[in-house]
Amino acid sequence: MKVVLGSQSPRRSELLSALDISFEVIVREIDERFDADIQTQHIALEIARKKSAAFSEEHFFDALVITADTLVIDMEGNPIGKPKDEAEAVHVLRQLSGQQHVVHTAVVMQYRGRQHYFTEETKVWFAALSDDEIQYYVHLYQPYDKAGAYGIQEWIGRTAVTKIEGSYENVVGLPTARLFQELKEILK
Repeated sequence: MKVVLGSQSPRRSELLSALDISFEVIVREIDERFDADIQTQHIALEIARKKSAAFSEEHFFDALVITADTLVIDMEGNPIGKPKDEAEAVHVLRQLSGQQHVVHTAVVMQYRGRQHYFTEETKVWFAALSDDEIQYYVHLYQPYDKAGAYGIQEWIGRTAVTKIEGSYENVVGLPTARLFQELKEILK
């Protein structure tokens, strides 16, 4: 069976590869804006569904297409996407410093005209970060392609994440254990 990962994220590719699944990466540009009235916990799913809809051509009918979106939600329930620039990344990390937040990853699997989806949630606790630590991380790692302005697999994850509750891989961008179980159900 042909498997397509509809994501430009190198982290998602690495995680899917770790499941020993052969796949092809195909990236489709979509508008990632979302309806302002949608509940925060459903934003990632709405965007992942838009990504999946970009693979509606007939030649994808017999392929298993996997798309995903990750969103960070702060303690007040505000969504935090990818920062636009250095100033926004610094602002976001100051906001997360010393706080708990939630990471939602929605995964959509499309196969033979049917769509199956799920959303995984992981709680993450950050230690208090100094401005020097934030500046160091943002300058060196440039986390502009990461929801919440950080990658848990990078320096900041090793120095500032004090606790997680849920899937580590979910925070990286693809909840592999859940995905594997869901794929087994779909392909029975």
